[in-house]
Amino acid sequence: MKLSDLAGAGRQPACPAQVELPGGGVLYIDCWLRILPGQRYVGRALWNGRQVLAKLMVGGKAQRHHQREMAGAQLLADQQLPTPSLVAQGWQEGEGGWLLFDWLDSSESLWDAWRSVEAEHALSDGQRDVLGEALELIARMHTQGLWQADLHLDNLLRADGRLYVVDGGGVRAETPGQPLSREQVLENLGVFFAQLPAEIEPFIEELLVHYLLANSEHALPLEALLKEIRKTRAWRLNDYLKKVARDCSLFSARIGAFGAQVIRRDEEAGLQVVLADPDAFIAKGKLFKTGGAATVAQCELDSRALLIKRYNIKNPLHWLKRFWRPSRAWHSWVEGNRLDFLGIATPRLLAVIERRWLWMRGPAWLITELLRGEDIIARFQPYLNDCPPEEELFALDRLFAVLIRERISHGDLKGHNVFWEQGGWALIDLDAVQQHGSDASFARAYAKDRARFLRNWPTDSALYRLLDQRLPAVPGTSIED
Repeated sequence: MKLSDLAGAGRQPACPAQVELPGGGVLYIDCWLRILPGQRYVGRALWNGRQVLAKLMVGGKAQRHHQREMAGAQLLADQQLPTPSLVAQGWQEGEGGWLLFDWLDSSESLWDAWRSVEAEHALSDGQRDVLGEALELIARMHTQGLWQADLHLDNLLRADGRLYVVDGGGVRAETPGQPLSREQVLENLGVFFAQLPAEIEPFIEELLVHYLLANSEHALPLEALLKEIRKTRAWRLNDYLKKVARDCSLFSARIGAFGAQVIRRDEEAGLQVVLADPDAFIAKGKLFKTGGAATVAQCELDSRALLIKRYNIKNPLHWLKRFWRPSRAWHSWVEGNRLDFLGIATPRLLAVIERRWLWMRGPAWLITELLRGEDIIARFQPYLNDCPPEEELFALDRLFAVLIRERISHGDLKGHNVFWEQGGWALIDLDAVQQHGSDASFARAYAKDRARFLRNWPTDSALYRLLDQRLPAVPGTSIED
């Protein structure tokens, strides 16, 4: 194919593929790595007998993307920062642009390295090693007056014991060769830390030692940095929640006056048969709840256990109350993705469907993976007059700490909605989940959540007394307030 043909290749271009570069030369693509449909295609390729990373830009924004990549790669090279060598590049009006970089054999992104240690306790030795390595290279960039605007661990690659900066399109400069200003340093570090779990926040001052050993140009006030982190974290959450309701690289969405459907893009192909007729799967599934406002069933799809929850319209009066606002399925979809983004475990959300007529909402479906674990009532039953395992109590402490930190209330925190799954507690039944905008609003909701949670056990049991002592009582959270 010609380079310009990629503009119409969509999200799934042919692979393997041969791409003819303007002016001669052919790229033999054997793996696509990143795709921005109709704009940018990144893949591993063979060129003149040499393995390269190929960045191909097409469409109306191609020239701007090409210029940014070129400028960023040149800045990194000029300041002698570790980055893959640019071996060829070009631009052809009407076709697009290309940049070919040295391929780093056996490379691993720091994001993959982080994922291998992410589940460990906060700032374990493994986590410290990964983050310290990243901060040292970030500091080296800052001493040379450069920063990565789209700073994340996926843009740092480790190969043969050395760390490299990639993605020149995100590289910016203040004054090349001179240390970055303190304001820009704080902003860039805010972007970096905002992408890490919030549990890391108490250890940021300790982690900054790795940065300061490589760049001690500025004192970095912790409060100012924390302010940047929280600002960026809030922006990232809002940006992500916009994506869960539109067509993008993560989600496939079709939203209109006569229906709405959003699916995780990596699940789209496998779920088509369910999406075509979710009620047929409910009918042949194992019913957990039927009738009334909701019908819930466990279903099997190619030996995979799914949970389908249909939100019913009981009668015309119920429809009049519901048609003008987002369905509870939609609310659960948004809030479930919020919890997932914030690191609060919940069943993997796969798809949401709303039936509409001229935008007026009717029945709706939420499709998730099924949790296989036990709920907390069943799991703690043997310990009514004893002490549950410390691992499970500690995980409960962490869950409540995150809910308090993020000001999130569940709305129906009975034991059947809290499941032990993969070494932690997960929340289900998200119809009433809410992230509060004020401390006062959250305090009232949290008090009710805490009281409802404790009512799962007899007040005269040792377990009740233990949990009542361990679970935080946030100041001002008595139900009477």
